[in-house]
Amino acid sequence: MGRADGLTPVRRVVTLTPPGAIHAHAAACACRAAPVKVCFRCPVSVTHLGHIVHIAGSPDVTGAREALTTFSDGALVVDDAGAITYCGPRQDAPADPTGSVADHRGSFLLPGFVDTHIHFPQTYSLDAYGGGQLLEWLDSCIFPAEARLADPEFAAQIARDFVTARIRSGTTAAMVFGSAFPDAQDALFTETRGAGLRLVSGRGVQTVGPPSAAPLMTSEKRAIELCTAEIDRWHGDDSSLLQVAIVPRFTLSVSTETLHALGELYDDVRGRGVYLHSHLNENNRPGTGEIDAVKSLFSVDSYLDTYDGKFLPGSQTGGSSLLGRRTIMAHAVHCTDTELARMAETGTSIAHCPVSQQFLGSGTMPWRRTVAAGVNVAAGTDVGAGDEWLIPQVLGCAFKVHLSEPGEDAIALHPAELLFTGTLAGARALDAEHRFGNFDTGKEADFLVVDPTRWEPLERLLSKGIRADDDEMARDQMLFALLLGMREPAITEVYVRGSRVVAPS
Repeated sequence: MGRADGLTPVRRVVTLTPPGAIHAHAAACACRAAPVKVCFRCPVSVTHLGHIVHIAGSPDVTGAREALTTFSDGALVVDDAGAITYCGPRQDAPADPTGSVADHRGSFLLPGFVDTHIHFPQTYSLDAYGGGQLLEWLDSCIFPAEARLADPEFAAQIARDFVTARIRSGTTAAMVFGSAFPDAQDALFTETRGAGLRLVSGRGVQTVGPPSAAPLMTSEKRAIELCTAEIDRWHGDDSSLLQVAIVPRFTLSVSTETLHALGELYDDVRGRGVYLHSHLNENNRPGTGEIDAVKSLFSVDSYLDTYDGKFLPGSQTGGSSLLGRRTIMAHAVHCTDTELARMAETGTSIAHCPVSQQFLGSGTMPWRRTVAAGVNVAAGTDVGAGDEWLIPQVLGCAFKVHLSEPGEDAIALHPAELLFTGTLAGARALDAEHRFGNFDTGKEADFLVVDPTRWEPLERLLSKGIRADDDEMARDQMLFALLLGMREPAITEVYVRGSRVVAPS
């Protein structure tokens, strides 16, 4: 099948040994004295050929369209440590007589997708029917489903399936809302490490709740003990693929005493690069919804106050703030201007989850007002309220819901803004923009190979769709079709730090 850019699908993909094994082999390899061009187990650069698309530099979402960079006949050069040394036209790529070539021409090379809000224990709950809106859905569907992870064998299976689903959907980095059970969390970290993906996760903290949540709940003392143990066991340094977050489920799942204790813990570990993750302003059903319940139970002025140390009546300070550069709040659908300003001030990011917000009837995060406040907005699938694993499908939903906002609030998001939200904004939310998120020289090579011929509807969109005579508009149309038409079968290879990730067996 042909392609709109005129490239003919070609395949000569080189399989490489992971960098750690490469270095262990190199010192004694006989090839050092042999008359061969390349030994694929020795340190070499790899030049990946294909149609490159990324958001270059460090713009905010409003500057994404100017930063959109494409090379229809491009080259991405990755050194033996997994760092990008060149991204640009193939004809200008530096020659490396000892390097190898992975020929993906006919396919697209995109930065790996970043999912900033996804629930590991809800892997099997995408079809959870019968719950209604948020609080009823948790009570009827989710708390019972998550309780099943108390079984270590079940937890091991769900961890394998979770990691496999991430690879299949091209999610190279993720902020993962974890299980209440330590064995399940160990399985998640172990399987993720084996695959070679990036992970930030933490056990879900619950010290209060309805009877259905009883299996997930602990005392405040035990919650702090378990969080501390998880950090000590799994949190790596800034360069690690595995890191830990403190994760209060939401304000209704903890007491003021728990919030105080979590603030003290975060004060102790914030300097180690530990993250904070929770939910904010998801459901605003009058009187009986989440937001009114929080404000009534805690007697606070705003939902955000409870995470900002102001969780005593009248929004009086009761402990340390949980906000900051490594804090991600999911949803933020119904924030006040004051809450948005405070998140922008502290560097707190929003995980935007339009799919799950539609599924639970939570409403639509106001795009224009949120972005204007200066808050970084990244994409989240919110599996299992979200029924899509694939970040481009979340981005497509975002396009539709924001175009449907009332009156002057409606906005048609540019394809570059969508790509930014699913890649670079996610890296920024994880405070890791210096490491991944695009193809800037020096960053670690997290990327996907997307072959349209592996998903015929996508190939037809790209090869037969109408394109404008204007080159820039034609480029934008191509990217829009690529994102909205993409499905998992088109993602043929996934790389983190230049090494291909492998699904659990």
